[in-house]
Amino acid sequence: MTSTLRDDGWKAGDLYEPYVGRWSRCVADAFVAWIAVLPNADWADLGCGTGALSEAILARTQPASIRGFDPSAGFLQFARRRLDHPTVTFAVADAQSLPLASDGLDATVAGLVINFVPDPLAAAREMARVTRRGGTVAAYVWDYGGKMELMRFFWDAAVALDPAAEALDEGRRFPMCRPEALRELFVDAGLRDVATRPIDIATNFASFDDFWSPFLGGQGPAPSYAMSLGDDRRRALRERIRSALPLRADGSIHLVARAWAVRGRKAR
Repeated sequence: MTSTLRDDGWKAGDLYEPYVGRWSRCVADAFVAWIAVLPNADWADLGCGTGALSEAILARTQPASIRGFDPSAGFLQFARRRLDHPTVTFAVADAQSLPLASDGLDATVAGLVINFVPDPLAAAREMARVTRRGGTVAAYVWDYGGKMELMRFFWDAAVALDPAAEALDEGRRFPMCRPEALRELFVDAGLRDVATRPIDIATNFASFDDFWSPFLGGQGPAPSYAMSLGDDRRRALRERIRSALPLRADGSIHLVARAWAVRGRKAR
């Protein structure tokens, strides 16, 4: 199982936060509660991005240490500013080849990243390698093809106007972002007691501008596509999305974002 390799524009943490980062933090909190790792554990956070998952781990679990890794220096700069704590360190690294010894961590996690890794199975095996026997390996991804509604409204409108955009739609690109595929991935990585669950969060926007503006930041597949368009085509896309969204009388928009989570244990 491999993922399409392309530049999805993950560079600027301050632009990522209003797009997906603010919602990732809500999912991270529920995810950490679900995997239920005991206090005083040593953690690794793969693809830590702007630090949403590391922040939830620190707030919920009283960890001994958290080591966050991401290929984006820009995201790590943002994470360090937001999460300056002696327990937490961040470093540039590839999820498929971590600078960690084998069997050294109590929990290894990855939030909203494993589908973007060129070889997700290699990343899952690497997560298992660095985790102690009996330790926890877990991840979550957006339900791109289903209930990640803010992205679905975007891509459904984009494809209606430009059929070629279908090749960029995460729902099409990442069939692994479903519970059956995630379970298979973890089983193939040699993990035991594999379980999956949905995590649904409310994504409420004060106005259409609150919904639309983050797509102009160029961070991720949908915003990168939006910013690749000329002004007229981008305006047409904006109005197509506006006409489809369930705007309330006060102008607000209330959607749902679903993530699929998976956890397993390394065999003893």
